[in-house]
Amino acid sequence: MFKENIKFNYSMSDKAVLQNLGQQLKQMRLNKNITQAKLGELSGLSRITISEIENTGIGTISSFVKLLRALEKLELLNYFIEAAQVSPLQIAKLYGEKRIRASRTNIDKPK
Repeated sequence: MFKENIKFNYSMSDKAVLQNLGQQLKQMRLNKNITQAKLGELSGLSRITISEIENTGIGTISSFVKLLRALEKLELLNYFIEAAQVSPLQIAKLYGEKRIRASRTNIDKPK
């Protein structure tokens, strides 16, 4: 049922990915020794909704966030953050516009 070393990959169907996410949520709940009813109280979701998400993975992103928050696993969402990548051309353009030295002022010029 629960696979600890599950790796998501492109060969998996959407249904399989969702089912595995649901199983991961269930395992997180069991690791904390929390019942579905208690998780419902903590998350504001019904026990039936939690059961549906755990068994099928079908639910809203909002429900997913509520469950992660209730399970104190919200930090897992940090893995979805990807830093913006700057192309080498953009970097070169930025350095091309950057001043390298100050220009001389009238005070600096010999008379």
